Amino acid sequence: MPQKQAPSPARTRKNKKPTGGARAAARLGAVQALYQLEQNSDADPRHVVTEFRAFRLGREIEGDQYAPADQDLFADIVLGTIERVHEIDEKLKQVLAANWPLDRLESVLRAILRAASYELMARPDVPTAVVINEYMDVAHAFFDGAEPAFANGVIDRLAREIRTS
Repeated sequence: MPQKQAPSPARTRKNKKPTGGARAAARLGAVQALYQLEQNSDADPRHVVTEFRAFRLGREIEGDQYAPADQDLFADIVLGTIERVHEIDEKLKQVLAANWPLDRLESVLRAILRAASYELMARPDVPTAVVINEYMDVAHAFFDGAEPAFANGVIDRLAREIRTS
């Protein structure tokens, strides 16, 4: 069975290329890698990180040039999220409305929320506002509809839950 590749924000949203520095590029790449890992459950997370470093981050893909990424942050978000996914999912279930189970969310949106959750839980060096703003930018790179506002609300509730407990 062929591996499903990570979505490209440049292809997903017309006229909207990802912007920002190396840390923003790391977060965008981490969401793409998490999506790919969810779609290919047999994939080794370390192999996916290596693949992204070699062939995606900072590269030209389908005519779009991607910004160089903070390699350490990228790997930390991907591997840390995978390592703590059950704990992260429990936190997400606590803040999602009862009629919005986690598995009902679109895969890219779930990857965004998981990555943001990981940063809020494991990266106290990153200010809460930065986490919220960066993942809002990532959501806008993939979605034109209500998803970015939905993500903002969930991440904001997560931040209040995680950073104050």
